[in-house]
Amino acid sequence: MKQSKDGLLFLGICLALGILAEISFFHGAIGIAYPVFIAVFYTVVFYRIGLSFTHRRIGILLMVVIWILSASYLFFDNIFFYLLNSLMIPVLVFAHIVLITAPNHMKWSSIQFLNLFIQKIARAFSYSTRLVKVLFRRLFKQMKDETALLVKRIIIGLLIGLPLLLFITVLLMSADAVFGDMMMEVPEFILDLNFLEGFFRSLVALFLMLVFFGVFQVLHKRYIPPVVHSFKEKKKAVRWDHVIAATILILLNSIYLLFVVIQFKYFFGDALQGDYTYAEHARRGFFELVFVTMMNWSLLIICLKFVKATKRSADYFMKVMYSLLIMASGVMLISAYQRLSMYEAAYGFTMDRILAHTFMLFLIVIFAYTFIRVWLEGISLLHFYVIAGLLFYTALNAINLEKMIVDNNLERFEESNKIDIYYLNSLSYSGIEGLITLYEKDPNYPDLRMILQDRKQMIENINLDTWQSFNFKKHKVVKRLQELEL
Repeated sequence: MKQSKDGLLFLGICLALGILAEISFFHGAIGIAYPVFIAVFYTVVFYRIGLSFTHRRIGILLMVVIWILSASYLFFDNIFFYLLNSLMIPVLVFAHIVLITAPNHMKWSSIQFLNLFIQKIARAFSYSTRLVKVLFRRLFKQMKDETALLVKRIIIGLLIGLPLLLFITVLLMSADAVFGDMMMEVPEFILDLNFLEGFFRSLVALFLMLVFFGVFQVLHKRYIPPVVHSFKEKKKAVRWDHVIAATILILLNSIYLLFVVIQFKYFFGDALQGDYTYAEHARRGFFELVFVTMMNWSLLIICLKFVKATKRSADYFMKVMYSLLIMASGVMLISAYQRLSMYEAAYGFTMDRILAHTFMLFLIVIFAYTFIRVWLEGISLLHFYVIAGLLFYTALNAINLEKMIVDNNLERFEESNKIDIYYLNSLSYSGIEGLITLYEKDPNYPDLRMILQDRKQMIENINLDTWQSFNFKKHKVVKRLQELEL
């Protein structure tokens, strides 16, 4: 009886969490609502599982990462990360709560943990599905057999008929323009019916309640890993011949050495080959160098994993080959970095180019650690890659890349009087802030006044009073734009 009451109480808590999620994420742009929801969600997590969780160090790191990513919705307004984090944060949250409820002896960087992660997702979905079936059974028990059978048939008919109706309607709209125009007015009519909107929002909240309840019920049960002996004992380790690997590495290192020696004069100098401009030269070589570097890194990881030399001299020789490959890759990364800098000097700064710059810096860190791993075999690569990747992604969210792009483009404008105002306009509120700053410096810049007038009119038509969408950057830029004399 007590367990039943506890279950109903927690179901009510999950319903409240589902309502909060619907209010936070389905009422316009997301702002302060994300960190608020994360705070409430983790309150429920620790209420359910307690404070005696496992994997504390990596768990705390993941917690900090999740909080920083959710806080980015409050402090910044980067469209790219706004969309990417809508997928990244839920995955990290689920991985985190799976991790802190897993046995302490289970390695978080193992295949076993990945299997556990997938199993928990499947079990949570299965639990929620079973819960719906139980609720329907109890509902139908109060009905007569004929009525229950009729309701079941109607539901099955709706599940089959609605997708078919949608498909046929789209075909008919394509076949007849008048019918298509009439049907396009239907969504507006439905949106005007507030009770229908409330009904659909209630369905979303109930669905989220079932998801949360299924997840918490599954995670509440501590996982005991199955004991498997025979498979591991019979499984043979995969090994590659070190002579074949050494031959491949000698060939690659030879061509890389020749490549660097021949082209060193314009890798790091001012000389250019042929009739290429700096921008053409930069664009011509950047992608090829990054691609070759990624190939080198993949080959290096495979060799470190599967190639084991039988003699000490052979092992030392392989380490030298690995080191040469890493150094050659480092030279190519530096060259690619400089080529991209030249291209930015010619055409300006964009999100793609800044991300490419930061990714190359990340690769340099990865290669540096891999170089250490070549000579110190006891350290783990996967641990470092995962942690470095999390920190790198979190740092990208924390440093406001769009502001960096705007500041660099404004600095370039001071030097060359060139700036792409249409690209700045395509950014979020950081781009608008940059346009305002540019207008204050040069109000007669072509088309700038017109763009700012359009932005000002657009902001006047947006509802900025919803608490869920509050964002410091947005608040600052909107106030500045409203005060701007155009």
